[in-house]
Amino acid sequence: MQLLICIAIVLHFTIKDYFYISSLIFYATPLPLIVLGLLFLVLFIKAFARKYYVILAVILAIIWVKNNYAFTTTTNTSEGLEIVLWNGYRTQNFVKAFKVSKTIPDIMVLIECDEHAYEKIKKEYSEYHFYFNDKAIGIFSKTPLKILSKTTSKKNTTVVHFTTKNLNFYAVDVSANVKYFRKPMLENVVSQIKTDDKTIVLGDFNTPYESLFFKNFKKKYQHAFTEKGNGFRETWFWNIPLLSLDHIWVSQDLEIIEIEKISTQKSDHSMLKMYLKNETSKK
Repeated sequence: MQLLICIAIVLHFTIKDYFYISSLIFYATPLPLIVLGLLFLVLFIKAFARKYYVILAVILAIIWVKNNYAFTTTTNTSEGLEIVLWNGYRTQNFVKAFKVSKTIPDIMVLIECDEHAYEKIKKEYSEYHFYFNDKAIGIFSKTPLKILSKTTSKKNTTVVHFTTKNLNFYAVDVSANVKYFRKPMLENVVSQIKTDDKTIVLGDFNTPYESLFFKNFKKKYQHAFTEKGNGFRETWFWNIPLLSLDHIWVSQDLEIIEIEKISTQKSDHSMLKMYLKNETSKK
């Protein structure tokens, strides 16, 4: 266990998920687990070494909080465009998602949503607009939406490009299967994005924010929670902040007002609710 923790620490601050083998360790050992592992080892090591393990655990915990905890002042969101993202754990539909959100947002994207009673829900909310595909990606909009493309690639990614409110959206679902390397999967997602302006890329990327393969995303887009969130960025697992797998990336010409992470026991993923300044570009 000492060797594994040592390797995990080195990977976190060096090559991260650059190689397939290193990625398996990197994803499986987020910093909170490393800290807990160090504290657990304190129970079994010799007394003279315990303080060093505790000091290292404290240092890593501080680094984790500093890098992963966001704080922004609360602002007025009443005039904002409300956009919600949630992985529904294959058991949740739009009606249940509205209850978790406590609102009917302007736009909602569900990943791994429940396909049962879908036609009934469309009839119940007939004044609104829905889309659902065979890969369990569901889209809801208060205003008419247009599906421009839906691509499921051999790279084990699904990307749905749609427009509404004069905005381009790319709903993304990246496979969680550990046998697939994230690098070609995220490169495939990037290849599907055909717009630069007024663009929002959102979904379950099954890849933590710290991944090296988000380098291009970080250069081109705003990461909504990092920019305007409050609390820990991580959206998984069951309200324990282990990994930030769900992301909303926003083009630089759009202004994020605020983003909220909603914890729930209805799914192993937290819900993200973002408010975007309506029809306003950054100067």
